[in-house]
Amino acid sequence: MTRALFVVSEEGYWGEECIEPLQTLTDAGVDCTVATPTGNPPVVDERSVDPENVGEEMATRVKECDANDERLNDPEPLASVDAGEYDAVVFPGGHGTEWDVNQDRHARAALREAVEGDGKALVVCHAVGILAFARDAAGGFIVAGRDVTGFPNAWEEGIVDGDDLMPDGRKLPYWVEDEVKAAGANWDAELDADTSVTVDGDLVTGRGPESSHEAALTLLDELGIEAPSA
Repeated sequence: MTRALFVVSEEGYWGEECIEPLQTLTDAGVDCTVATPTGNPPVVDERSVDPENVGEEMATRVKECDANDERLNDPEPLASVDAGEYDAVVFPGGHGTEWDVNQDRHARAALREAVEGDGKALVVCHAVGILAFARDAAGGFIVAGRDVTGFPNAWEEGIVDGDDLMPDGRKLPYWVEDEVKAAGANWDAELDADTSVTVDGDLVTGRGPESSHEAALTLLDELGIEAPSA
């Protein structure tokens, strides 16, 4: 059976970016495991379950999965998981990834194992920021020379204030687009398109929430798995 490892933030994951790929892959027969940096349950970003932001249907869907999916409620500690045992590693986004997943050496190692080994990696939204820090086996940036999409500066400007403070008062450590481009990526968030998913070798990146479903289907295609019927 095809296996996928989801590396999810304890500091605020964006609901749709986790739930959509998790349920889509599961429905396609993929055995999905959830891991967090410490092994504590991931924490959903409250903005991603606010019906005014995401609509009633998505808010309800995310809340139900977050509360009832045993994989989310009893995750593995990331340090104890061997990414090499999985066919794909998935990094859902959310601003929270900037405070934990993207800075976690085991998360970076899992990404490296996926793209340099026999697996695939799907990285979405703010989790794309991990590419600004992850190195390959030779010490270079994994993302150097690769085509990627991710959460753009143009959208960040509408969220943080002039001091880079988030609505909850936390200071955003960095802007994803700036750092990933500085690491040598060929960045295109395709701002004129409704969705943005980019494939470069074994690395799949998605721009944000509205691209989550397409990103999940793209990963299934890369794994050679037929997508579940609508």
